[in-house]
Amino acid sequence: MAIITGSGDKAFCAGNDLKWQAAGGQRGWGVSGFAGLDLRFDCDKPIIAAVKGVAMGGGFEIALACDLVIASENATFALPEPRVGLAALAGGLHRLPRQIGLKRAMGMILTARHVSAREGYELGFVNEVVPQGQALAAAERWAETICGNSPMSIRASKQTITRGLEVSLQQAIAEQRDYPAVQAMIGSQDFIEGPKAFSEKRKPHWVGK
Repeated sequence: MAIITGSGDKAFCAGNDLKWQAAGGQRGWGVSGFAGLDLRFDCDKPIIAAVKGVAMGGGFEIALACDLVIASENATFALPEPRVGLAALAGGLHRLPRQIGLKRAMGMILTARHVSAREGYELGFVNEVVPQGQALAAAERWAETICGNSPMSIRASKQTITRGLEVSLQQAIAEQRDYPAVQAMIGSQDFIEGPKAFSEKRKPHWVGK
């Protein structure tokens, strides 16, 4: 489990330094992209973005790469790259249409407009909007709820979702029991403990293996 946030209330991440780039700067990043997230596809642990203030360009792409987005009321999102002759090539142009639908994503991307936290919630890429200053606490609340579930089930669920989106629905359903995290869940002690705890009307004791 991880929570990604920015320092202070003004920005989650303001994105690229255009003045630096205009002066000839060439930004590089590792194989996993900004914050080690937006080009990483092998993480089966939940990642929550606690967004305070602006999440622009690469900052928005980092948030889109997270599994959940909790935003304070002062949060603002955008892929403004077309306004400065660039394009959101760190995953934003692919993740946003997948998360909110093609027409809505086109509306954001082609106009490069800013979207409030409330509209982000309505569009579907924000899970919860909270008062300013409470984004991190709300993200921790979500994390605590997730941690109450079997870690084996959480890993299996995330892996199944992410891998399933890469293929047809029919293929995803046919192959899901062969995914490594699903196999690990089926062979785990948690797979036995969950139903047993339910039948005994007690809280399960997850061991994560």
